[in-house]
Amino acid sequence: MKNSFTYNEIHQQPAMWRKELEALLQSKAAISAFMHKYLTPETDIVLTGAGTSAFIGDAICPVMRGMWHNVRSVPTTDLITHAEYLLEADRPLLLISFARSGNSPESVGAVNLANKICKNVAHVYITCNKNGKLAQQAVESQKSKEESNILLLKFPEDTDDKSLAMTSSFSTMLLTCLMLGHIDTLEDDAEMIEKAVKNAEAVIERYEEPLKAIAERPFERGVFLGSGALKGIAEECHLKLQELTDGAVVCKFDSFLGFRHGPKAVVNDKSIVVYLVTDDEKVQRYERDLVRQVDGNNKPVAQIIVAAGAKPALEGVNADLLVQMPFGKAETDFYGIVPYVLVGQLLGFYASLAHGLTPDAPSVSDNIHRVVEGVTIYD
Repeated sequence: MKNSFTYNEIHQQPAMWRKELEALLQSKAAISAFMHKYLTPETDIVLTGAGTSAFIGDAICPVMRGMWHNVRSVPTTDLITHAEYLLEADRPLLLISFARSGNSPESVGAVNLANKICKNVAHVYITCNKNGKLAQQAVESQKSKEESNILLLKFPEDTDDKSLAMTSSFSTMLLTCLMLGHIDTLEDDAEMIEKAVKNAEAVIERYEEPLKAIAERPFERGVFLGSGALKGIAEECHLKLQELTDGAVVCKFDSFLGFRHGPKAVVNDKSIVVYLVTDDEKVQRYERDLVRQVDGNNKPVAQIIVAAGAKPALEGVNADLLVQMPFGKAETDFYGIVPYVLVGQLLGFYASLAHGLTPDAPSVSDNIHRVVEGVTIYD
């Protein structure tokens, strides 16, 4: 188990985040110059990727609008089929592409489409594979042009996850884009980032065994709920549990309020429900009401509350496990959203083992692959 790629890639995340902070600080001047050149009030900023890589944009958008007003998350899988509706030819575009391998057909195809459609386009490649097609495209651009319109951000090599499920690649790319938004003042953010790192370490040290115990219970459905940016983290958590169990556990994600409007029908006595709770007390009022309602009406197999800060969140509600990240208010509206994802990763890993699967390659059905297969990009 501990020799598996998935296990090690989950556990290495705090170390990867510290390394990535140092890498960005070393390249700060060049990164800042690029962003100031291409990031104007008129620029359309599109965060894109496929699958897990797309969920990075979904998590980031709610917290980045304070700095990047024209930012939106659009999956490459939508850009490929509807680029002419989603991109404006005459408006400056900054396309920020997230990709673990940088080799998927949609990643390369979306970049090529943006270059064809938009008259003024620049790219940021946030990819973990220095040998991937996106990274090599950036290198060639820098060789052939005096001033390239592509910024390639460097990553620790270990973040190019070898397992099927993206874990350290997801969290490190997410953290990297958050740091990119604060590149000019990144040194000042080091303390906040270290809080996120320590909270991730606390999740592993204190809660891995309790999460393992819940993952080993018999259940068929998993629900992850989050508000604001944490809805994007819930989206990633739901995929981790579902793909690592090869679909034996069918999962759903939503916001706390959105979940009431029909989706709550999926909760039954064969479900686990994971609540990713914000540290905003105004929002917690809505979250608390939903937890009490589910607990009173549905009696799921297990309920897990995940929260930041030293004060217990949602006091007075029932939960089988409270995952408390103790290092102060973890700025869940910014860097602090990142460690929440470890709960979904650990549940997925141990549920995979409980179902007799190999977490590094759980797809007995052969429905999913590390790099997507069978996609043809048409002109």
